[in-house]
Amino acid sequence: MLTFATKSTTLAPAAPAERHAVTDLMTPHEAPISDAPVWAPEAVGVLLLLLLLSPKEPKQK
Repeated sequence: MLTFATKSTTLAPAAPAERHAVTDLMTPHEAPISDAPVWAPEAVGVLLLLLLLSPKEPKQK
């Protein structure tokens, strides 16, 4: 079995600017404006109105 001798080194804590830079690089950024559809409650009323105003199916004799 191989064993390795390692020396422990003490690391200085990162400065706030370094922490912010690393966090900024690791965080996925999203576009502020997207073309994704969003929920619009007003659209429900318009769709219901169009359904009520649509022509009726002809009756079979």
